[in-house]
Amino acid sequence: MAVPFRKTSKTRKRMRRTHYKISANQVTKCPTCGADVKPHRVCKKCGSYKGKEVVSKQETTEE
Repeated sequence: MAVPFRKTSKTRKRMRRTHYKISANQVTKCPTCGADVKPHRVCKKCGSYKGKEVVSKQETTEE
């Protein structure tokens, strides 16, 4: 079984681990209604994608 010749220092170990981090979720504004939308997805509020209506949304009122 292989054994390291020298101990890995704290600095060397932390430099290697700087890439292991969580990135925040990306959001963009819908050009039609201005809602926050993930990139390359249909807007859930107005149903548009790239300025064109893809999914028809109808307002429903429940009493």
